[in-house]
Amino acid sequence: DGIRDPHWDRVRGDVYKRQVATQSKRKREIMTLEEVRKKTIDSLSLKDTTANPAPLGLLGFGLTTVLLNFHNAGFYELNTMILAMGIFYGGLAQIIAGMMEWKKNNTFGTTAFTSYGLFWLSLVALILLPSLGLGTATSKPAMAAYFFMWGLFTFVMFLATLRLNRALQFVFLSLTILSVSYTHLRAHETREDLVCRLLLEKKK
Repeated sequence: DGIRDPHWDRVRGDVYKRQVATQSKRKREIMTLEEVRKKTIDSLSLKDTTANPAPLGLLGFGLTTVLLNFHNAGFYELNTMILAMGIFYGGLAQIIAGMMEWKKNNTFGTTAFTSYGLFWLSLVALILLPSLGLGTATSKPAMAAYFFMWGLFTFVMFLATLRLNRALQFVFLSLTILSVSYTHLRAHETREDLVCRLLLEKKK
């Protein structure tokens, strides 16, 4: 029993070698499959074929702002045309453009269009809510503060455009100047009201 048979030793050795070779082959196959899967995943890229929402957002803000400035210049009264533009084209259209920019992973476009869309909706709300009995009318100092904060936001957005193209720099710089001028106008009207009130009190 203690005598080893060389033949069986060779057989066991061959079997062991086959098992090791089979295991090595399986490992290589598994590694090959994993490499193929990884390369396939890396090579897959979803191409974004949706349209560029920037023109929609810029037009929504630009046209509504121009119509509002025509009113401020005295060409016509504050009517439903401006309010409708503020709700739909200046408001909802820009929010939709902001959501589309979010899908394109554009943080700047998402922030700008969504914020300005909500700006127009909030401005319309400031005008309509008092007429519906939902709060008191906004005073001129409050409106001046409102436009000042939006002007500050626009200036911050302008600083962000310094790393972008010239067209966006021009748009946000002009919006900053417009916001500052409108805030100054509101503040000037507030000072005039205070002076008139003081003069009336002195006459009394």
